[in-house]
Amino acid sequence: MTRTVLALRATTLLILAVMLCPAARAENWPRWRGPADNGSTDSPAAYPVKFDAANHVLWKVDLPGKGCSTPIVWQNHIYLTAPSDDQDAALAFDITGKPLWRTTLGPQRKGKNRNGSGCNPSPATDGQTLFVYFKSGALAALDLSSKVLWKTNLQERFGRDTLYWDVGTSPVLTAKDVVIAVMQNGGSYLAAFDKLTGAVHWKVAREYVTPTEDDHSYATPIVLDRQGVQTIVVWGAEHLTAHDAADGRLLWSCGGFNLTHHANWVCVASPVICGDIAILPYGRGAQLHGIKLGGVGDVTASNRLWERDDTGAFVSTPAEYKGRVYVLRDRKAQLECIDAQTGKTDWAGALPHAGGDYYASPTIAGGNAYLAREDGKIFVARIAGGFELLSENDMGEKIIASPVPIDGKLLLRGESHLFCVGEK
Repeated sequence: MTRTVLALRATTLLILAVMLCPAARAENWPRWRGPADNGSTDSPAAYPVKFDAANHVLWKVDLPGKGCSTPIVWQNHIYLTAPSDDQDAALAFDITGKPLWRTTLGPQRKGKNRNGSGCNPSPATDGQTLFVYFKSGALAALDLSSKVLWKTNLQERFGRDTLYWDVGTSPVLTAKDVVIAVMQNGGSYLAAFDKLTGAVHWKVAREYVTPTEDDHSYATPIVLDRQGVQTIVVWGAEHLTAHDAADGRLLWSCGGFNLTHHANWVCVASPVICGDIAILPYGRGAQLHGIKLGGVGDVTASNRLWERDDTGAFVSTPAEYKGRVYVLRDRKAQLECIDAQTGKTDWAGALPHAGGDYYASPTIAGGNAYLAREDGKIFVARIAGGFELLSENDMGEKIIASPVPIDGKLLLRGESHLFCVGEK
């Protein structure tokens, strides 16, 4: 065999090895809580533990205005929303932080909460189209090179929202549609817009009588795909409901979350799914419920597996990782590991609280939990076999968005900058 043939074979084997090696494939984080909607990654990559605004920052870029949406990633491109010159805008960067494009989509409606903005909802992508939604009511589809494919405004079409605070729910995608949940005092609905044209595919009312503010929800629905059938699971107004993705039809509902009729028990944290169980934080951080998915009609009596009145989260959505649920008790500064099947606590660990509350949701990567406090401190904790606080990392500016893990790096969206931290 000639040296030339040997060299060609070696080159071919090397190319195949690179193509097949998992580390060579770009990871995607296509929506707010990641590809599995659980705030965690199984990537074998080693993620940074110690870093700050000056150390282990691979790059940082200026952002044009205050937004609280979490970035998403598709094929080494980063997408997020932010106000730009008082306009709603979608932005794109490559994985090195190089700005690629910025597209404005109409006048912004500014945030009301001190830790809110007009750009709270996170984008979502199916790999072909980017979908963005804003407090202004603007809902738009763009191709991944910035061209606006269609745009509509839910506030103009269906009425101004009645929420006390800023719009928080993010768009979710089914096979054919982009779906928005609007849950408020009067006129609550779930609407599906054709991904290709923006035409309203269906719109269904979602109305429940509740005490004051309990009908408001800032939670994001979850799309479940079971044996090729898609269902949209929605949390708000003291009910967990499931809807047929094809037409919005109500399949089942579970209530009974507020038997003492407390007012102002608004839903902020979204549910997380573990197997066939939905874990729901409620009661402004005072309750946690485990609800079995599935059934027909009213499943309140049959599907309630367990409930806790001694733990929960108000703003932070729990993460799920390897069959365990990690609840960031955002007002108590505590991370709790819970068995989804039984609702029992495996362990709980205390976090520093002096710098403010925890608005961002926990992210799990490399076997560690990443927990962002509103003052810009990122706490890293080992979670295998128990809780161990590993580090406290100061990014120097307020952080409300959730950390995003990609290929051994972390994207951290601050009030003024987008950071990428990792080993150089």
